[in-house]
Amino acid sequence: MAGAEGARGEVPSLRIEGPVATIALRRPQQANRLGMDDLQALHAHLAAVQAREEVLVLRFVAEGSSFCAGFDLNAMGERGADAGQLFEQLADRIEAARPVTVAALQGGVYGGATDLVLACDFRLAVADSELRVPAARLGLHYYRGGLERYVALLGGSVTRRVMLLAEKFDGQAMLAAGMVDRLLPDVHALARELESMTADLAAMAPLALLPMKRNIGAIARGRPDPDAIAHDIARAQASEDLREGTRAWQERRRPRFQGR
Repeated sequence: MAGAEGARGEVPSLRIEGPVATIALRRPQQANRLGMDDLQALHAHLAAVQAREEVLVLRFVAEGSSFCAGFDLNAMGERGADAGQLFEQLADRIEAARPVTVAALQGGVYGGATDLVLACDFRLAVADSELRVPAARLGLHYYRGGLERYVALLGGSVTRRVMLLAEKFDGQAMLAAGMVDRLLPDVHALARELESMTADLAAMAPLALLPMKRNIGAIARGRPDPDAIAHDIARAQASEDLREGTRAWQERRRPRFQGR
């Protein structure tokens, strides 16, 4: 999300406040292009979030006028394969993250950054955002995991437009293609919507919210685990949280879930 630009760019930051974790990209003067140190920092932040069981929501935001211009090609050199591998692993870890993930997008989202946001559960965007993957124009073959994620989420037709034509999608086209869930008029409305969605998610029952997130992802990928789904349903059905949720509904008050 737009923020004050510092004199120099920094590696992504992580802030954890109760059930909410926020990862911020902080190289606004370089359109938040990611170097190897940024990718390594993002991997470390994801590991830290995974270790905090109280975190229910993980948000991705960015400083400046662009969300992320992908990998810094000027720094690629002979490490292009390493960068692709780190991007693929990072997107896979975002998709498999325990918390519900939300990306708040403004400005440009390019290259590998598009896969990072598609790996999130929800994507919010400002109307003047745009998405583009110029891999074919650069002679790069997009990595397998990203192609699979694109096809699984958006279908083959849209994926061909993105990857083969290197077509640029503006905000309305992103919304129509299913690349984003909600389109906001400006960064202020984006910030308000992000806070509202975060509050809604953080107020949900963890034993229903997190297993459903995981199982929806498995079903979407065509790899559901019937035993795991049955276990998760039974666990939620027997939970104190379900009894608390039922009482709160009857008493017309907000429930106080404990995750048990």
